[in-house]
Amino acid sequence: MAADASARRQPTFTKIDQLGPGTHGHNLIVKVVDSKMVVQRGREGGPQGRQMRIAECLVGDETGIIVFTARNDQVDVMKPGTTVELRNAKIDMFKGSMRLTVDKWGIVKAAESPAEFTVKEDNNLSLIEFELVTLVE
Repeated sequence: MAADASARRQPTFTKIDQLGPGTHGHNLIVKVVDSKMVVQRGREGGPQGRQMRIAECLVGDETGIIVFTARNDQVDVMKPGTTVELRNAKIDMFKGSMRLTVDKWGIVKAAESPAEFTVKEDNNLSLIEFELVTLVE
């Protein structure tokens, strides 16, 4: 049984500037620069106790920053100034720009120790506009 635990692969971590449109399976260590609640619906104890919260968070590392869309319980982790570990993150396109998200197959958790890097805020990947081009052969 101990062999299984040591055989488990260590995650390889990606940097923000390596992210691209439509990619997935990223593991990142990022600092939360800013967090804004954009949707808050429903309430605790309401019908089926359903509530929906979405926050747009600016996260980054020493290579750049990107908008991370946090949903529900993820919102509580994404506090400005905290270092967060994102597992199995993917890039969603929203109005031609990249958004980092983690769905039910990934993990959003506070990192065990604060990151030592300074966030490079002048390289915002979410400000780059992408255009879907259909190639005709």
